[in-house]
Amino acid sequence: MLVLFSYTRNLLKPRSSSPLPFTSIMHMSQSTSIPKKQDRVRDHGFDNYMEAEKKTRKVLKFQSLILSQPSQTLPISRFDSLARRLGLGFKENEAAAYLLKFPHVFEIYEHPVLRILFCRLTQKALLQIEQEKQALHAQLPDAVTRLRKLVMMSNTGRLRLEHVRIARKEFGLPDDFEYSVILKYPELFRLFDARDTRNKYIEIVERDPELAICAIEKVREREYREKGLDAEDVRFSFLVNFPPGFKIGKYYRIAVWKWQRVPYWSPYENVSGYDLRSLEALKRMEKRAVATIHELLSLTVEKKISLERIAHFRMAMNLPKKLKDFLLQHQGIFYVSTRGNYGKLHTVFLREAYRKGELIEPNDLYLARRKLGELVLLSSRKAKVDKELVSYRRDTEVDDIVCVRPDYMENDVKDFGVEYEIDHDGRREGYSLDSDFVSDDIDETEDLDERMDEKEDTV
Repeated sequence: MLVLFSYTRNLLKPRSSSPLPFTSIMHMSQSTSIPKKQDRVRDHGFDNYMEAEKKTRKVLKFQSLILSQPSQTLPISRFDSLARRLGLGFKENEAAAYLLKFPHVFEIYEHPVLRILFCRLTQKALLQIEQEKQALHAQLPDAVTRLRKLVMMSNTGRLRLEHVRIARKEFGLPDDFEYSVILKYPELFRLFDARDTRNKYIEIVERDPELAICAIEKVREREYREKGLDAEDVRFSFLVNFPPGFKIGKYYRIAVWKWQRVPYWSPYENVSGYDLRSLEALKRMEKRAVATIHELLSLTVEKKISLERIAHFRMAMNLPKKLKDFLLQHQGIFYVSTRGNYGKLHTVFLREAYRKGELIEPNDLYLARRKLGELVLLSSRKAKVDKELVSYRRDTEVDDIVCVRPDYMENDVKDFGVEYEIDHDGRREGYSLDSDFVSDDIDETEDLDERMDEKEDTV
């Protein structure tokens, strides 16, 4: 009985274990590897860029509607039904009011015969479209090179034609690139139909070793020559610039330093014959995916592309499944913006290519596209609009749009500056506080802006 009591007392007595070494405690509490899941830190420079592009995207859809007509004009009464068909989110009579917000792009006038309101593009907008066409045609040889490099990054040397067609604007390809690029250069590309799926594929005829040089390799060479950094540190590193407010701890900094020195295979290298089961191979493939997305963004005109379009090339380029989480691990290299379509659109930017919301090395096509954004952002209150252009009059039985006078807006195609004419009363000519256009229509469009912004904030 005494023996049983002493045995039980020994069981209940707390055991004094020797403390773990400091290294083991540090290993359990902190990790020197980049976390798999990270919260996104917003960068307002890129988000503001996307907010401006949201307006430009809607304007482009209205432009395509007008240019699709034989006379390149469209009655105001048809915009509501066409906008609802395109899913632009306008209510009744909101689409017509939306056009009044951009008098530098859309010109509203009265038809001389039908005596109803029509809409056409202004001379500034037509000039911008012509400049973009010229810039697109001038950079066509570079677009051919970009397409060759894009197809070379795939595992099999081929990509689906539909996936490239969806992203043709980002890579600076014309709408008819199937004929003007692929079939025009049979020595570079081959177009064929798959037997099982009946999908068309673009195949590279021959790989050019001179094109298998990534943009990041040129950046490393420039950094090495200009800043005199250590060759071992620059050999496999990427330019890292974290967004403002991103918390960088001691162990996270060590993890990034280790990751920068991990070697990897080039995106243009065929890895189908390699053994990818080891831990070292997985690390190399993970960093290779970062290099592939980096090179994909470098091939675009504006150094940005939507996340959904990157996902189209996921299988062909060995990219991870959860692309958004993967990109959030490397917020110093990429930025994922959710602005521009009420959180439904994810746009990936290459951080090193931008500074204060502007492309560091702009090209002619990028500058031509930005001119449309400048026209969109010009204030509607600063436009030369006839004060008696149009008034909206509602009746209990009939709801008609009544025109007052058929004069149209003046447009200066020499530059995108806005001039004002001041009358003897000190007011801007063309603007009157008694005008129906100023009192009713502009207030209605401002209310529409507020409702759209509140809707985006709730989302």
